[in-house]
Amino acid sequence: MSQDFDCDLIVIGSGAAGLATAITARKRGLDVVVLEKEPVFGGTTALSGGVLWIPMTSYGRQQNPADNRDNVLKFMIDQTGAFYDAAAVDAFIDNGPKMVEFFERETAMKFVPTLYPDYHPDAPGGVDVGRSILAAPYDIRGLGKDMPRLKPPLKTITFIGMMFNSSNADLKHFFLATKSLTSFIYVAKRLVTHLKELALYRRGINVTSGNALAARLAKSALDLGIPILTNSPAKEIVMINGSATGVRVGGEGGERRITARHGVVLACGGFPHDVQRIAKAYPHVARGGEHLSPTPLGNTGDGLAMAETVGAAADIRFKDSAAWMPVSRVPYGNGEFGVFPHLLDRYKPGIIGVLRNGKRFTNESNSYHDVGAALIRACEGHKETAMWLICDKATVAKYGLGYAKPAPMPLGGLIRNGYLVKGNTLAELAQNAGIDATGLEQTVREYNVGATRGQDTQFGRGTTSFNRYLADPENKPNPCVAPIGKGPYYALKVVMGDLGTFDGIKTSVVGEVLKRDGTAIEGLYAVGNDRASVMGGNYPGAGITHGPNMTFGFVTGNHIADKAGAKA
Repeated sequence: MSQDFDCDLIVIGSGAAGLATAITARKRGLDVVVLEKEPVFGGTTALSGGVLWIPMTSYGRQQNPADNRDNVLKFMIDQTGAFYDAAAVDAFIDNGPKMVEFFERETAMKFVPTLYPDYHPDAPGGVDVGRSILAAPYDIRGLGKDMPRLKPPLKTITFIGMMFNSSNADLKHFFLATKSLTSFIYVAKRLVTHLKELALYRRGINVTSGNALAARLAKSALDLGIPILTNSPAKEIVMINGSATGVRVGGEGGERRITARHGVVLACGGFPHDVQRIAKAYPHVARGGEHLSPTPLGNTGDGLAMAETVGAAADIRFKDSAAWMPVSRVPYGNGEFGVFPHLLDRYKPGIIGVLRNGKRFTNESNSYHDVGAALIRACEGHKETAMWLICDKATVAKYGLGYAKPAPMPLGGLIRNGYLVKGNTLAELAQNAGIDATGLEQTVREYNVGATRGQDTQFGRGTTSFNRYLADPENKPNPCVAPIGKGPYYALKVVMGDLGTFDGIKTSVVGEVLKRDGTAIEGLYAVGNDRASVMGGNYPGAGITHGPNMTFGFVTGNHIADKAGAKA
C-alpha cells in the first residue's frame, strides 16, 4: 500500500482501543485500515498488565452475585468526583459486558476472571472481587508471519524474556522455588519451555498479560482482513468543508494520502512522551523533577496535536493527568537503561518507602497510582520527587527489590552499578543513599514497634483487601507488615513514572471529537488514551484503562457503522 487509496474508516494507533474500534466497525461491514507509527503493533497495551475493569460481566456475576448497577454507580460517582459524567458512565456500564461478550463470541479474544479487589474496596459501592478480568494467555505463533511485528513485553518485568501472569499466581511459585518441591518443579518446567522457545523463535511465544491482549486483538483484526500498517505515522488529518476525510501518512515509501469515507479515529496512546505537554500537566515535571515513563516512546501526543490543529479541545483538567507509577531506573550499561515499574515489591512485608528526610509519607501497599499521587504531594516545594524503598537482607532475599530478584539471584552487580545501595547499618545506608540518617533511624524504630505485632500504626497497611491481595499471605498476622530486622540493609531510589495519560481530547459519549464550543468535528473521533478518561483522573481498580478504552472503542465503532448505514 505505497500509493494513495480509499477506505471506509482509518484508525490511527494499534493498541487495545484502536483495535477494538477497528474490529467492531469491520464486523459491521466497514472497510477499515489501522495505521501504526512504530515498526511493531500493540502500543502501550503490549507492555501492560492486560487487565480490564468491566463491572457486571458474566465472570463478575459468578464471583460476586451481589454486585449490581446501583453499587457500580455509587462507586463511579464517588471515585470520579467533580468529573462524574452521567451519560458516559451509563454508556460504560451498559456496554462493558456487551463488549466482552461480543469479542469472546466473534473474535480470537478470550478473558479469564481475576481475584483483584477494587483498589478502593471500602469506598461506597466498592467490592472485594468481581470487576477485573484478564486477557487469557496466547501462543503468538497464531499470528503467523506477523508474529515478529508484535511489540515485545517490557524487558524489565520479564525474566530472560519470560512473562508472568498479571494476577500474580505463577509468580508466587518463583518466590517459593527454593522452599517448595511443587514450586521448584513448576519453575523448572516453565524455564525449560521458555528456553526452547528462545532457541526456536528468539522470543517467548506463550505470552500473558497485555502482550496476550494485544496479540489476540491483532490476530482478530488480521483475520478480518484489516491491514495494520506499521512504520506508517499519521502526519495530518485531511479536512474538506469542515469534515475529516482522510489522513496524510508518512513512512519509508514517502508520503501518501488515505481517504476515509466514514471518518478518522485517533487512538495514538495519549501524551506521556510529549515533553512540552507533560511539563504543564505533571506537577513534579513542572517543578523540575524527573519523570520516567515505561510507555512506548512513540506516544508523543500525536493524536492531541492533530486534533487541536483542526479545532479540537484537549485541555489539562484533571488533578492527576496520568496513571502514576513509581518506577526505578535500571542501568543496562553503555549508557542504556530500562524503566522498572514497582508493581509488587511495595506490598511485601518488611519493605517501607521514605523520603529524603528519612520519613514515611503514605501506605506503601496502596495502589501504584495512589502512592504516586501521595509522593507528588509529599514533595511539593522540592525540585526532586523521589522516595527510597528500604529493607533488610532477609527481606530482599525473600522477595527481591525492584529489578533485583530474590535469592539465589546475586545482588552484587546491581550494587556496583548503583541500582541498589547497601549499608551495614541504617546510618551507613542513609549516608550512602543520601537520606537523612537520624530521620531514617527514627522512622524504622517507630515503625518496628507496631510491625512486631503486625500493625502499621501510622498508615494502616494491610487494612484493605487490596492491600493484602499482592502481599504475602504466609506472613502472619498482617501480610503487608513485618519489622525491619538485622542488617545489612538495602535502599532503592524510586521516581515518578506513568502507565498512560488521563487527560485528553474532549469528546461526546460516542467518541466524536468536540470543539471548544461543544460542537462535533464531523468525521473525527477519539478513543483510548487520546480521549479524556471517564474516570476523571482517578484510578480506582485494576484495568480502569483497558476496560473503558475497549468499551468506548466498541461504542465508537458501532456509532460510526450506524451512521454509515452498515448492517446491524
